[in-house]
Amino acid sequence: MPGASSKSHRRILIDARPLQGPSARRGIGRYLVGLLGGLEETRYRGQIGLLIDGGLEPPRLGGGGYVMFSVSRRYHGRFQAYEDAVRLPRELERIGPSLYHATNLALPGPGRVPWVVTLHDLIPWALPGLKTLGERIRDRPGRRRLAAASRIIAVSNSTATDAVRLAGVDRGRIEVVAEAVEPAFAPTSNASGRVASRFGLRQPYLLFAGALDRRKDPAALLTAWRTARQAVPSLQLALAGDPGRQAPSQMEGARQLGYVGDAELIDLLSAATALIFPSRYEGFALPPLEAMACGCPVIAYANSSLPELVGEAGILVADGDVAGLGRAAAEVALNRDLADRLRSSGLTRARTYSWTDTARRTAAVYDRALS
Repeated sequence: MPGASSKSHRRILIDARPLQGPSARRGIGRYLVGLLGGLEETRYRGQIGLLIDGGLEPPRLGGGGYVMFSVSRRYHGRFQAYEDAVRLPRELERIGPSLYHATNLALPGPGRVPWVVTLHDLIPWALPGLKTLGERIRDRPGRRRLAAASRIIAVSNSTATDAVRLAGVDRGRIEVVAEAVEPAFAPTSNASGRVASRFGLRQPYLLFAGALDRRKDPAALLTAWRTARQAVPSLQLALAGDPGRQAPSQMEGARQLGYVGDAELIDLLSAATALIFPSRYEGFALPPLEAMACGCPVIAYANSSLPELVGEAGILVADGDVAGLGRAAAEVALNRDLADRLRSSGLTRARTYSWTDTARRTAAVYDRALS
């Protein structure tokens, strides 16, 4: 790997290690890929280096020609943030960037290199309790170090508020820069035919996309679907995505499709009656945005960042109102005018989010941190 000889022409070092494990298929992976692609259109083109874990397979990124700087770690997962707090400051001095961009809560301890961090959420503290204890232990060093960042990039106003409320961060040092959606996410023709051929899944169906973490409330998902089926007996439920370690062992009656590629997900969203998303807390929530971009109505709870993301382009029911989710799903399935209106509103709203804009605003944060 290139080392100190590359210092002079690599101003920004971005932590790309989330692309080297299971997180690559989750929201943070999409964030990194979208951001890096967008930064290629800014003045920082050619000035981006990537921090990677030398003990893992390097991330596969098209274009960019990135110089990668490797570090080694004994721990991955729950104790990585503790190791990073100790080792990153010396490693950053060795690599010598002008600015380091942390992309999760594995943050450096005190050192000479200034840094910014993208804060996706503080869910373990927003939803305290035994169920999130492990995540609080994992992220505790990062939460404590947030206030030391030169700038904090919050992915939503909700997350910015949480940073002040739950981590004591000065609001004046937070910049809200929303995530975005890939241009490929758009309505596709004959999606229903391909979905039927590939998955044996026929309309009407509700879709849930993402991991079935505890905060996504899998039990509520099943209950809402059963409520909707009282009015629409033929309505199916499809689950797309790697279910994750927290998923229940069974989701009785639902069609579990497992991990799907983007092309398949776009078809599933384009043909779905609605995306049903009973999450109890989201820092940003990419699945609803990707659904809107594909013309798929969104039904979710009115909590955390979802009102600012979805707004009136979807149906948001009171937080925890499982029956309300089910009734809304049935209404969309039965009312073509309502469904068409939601599809149109969602498409319009999704077009306001682009990785080009996210990268441009992120570059402006770099400018302010370096000034």
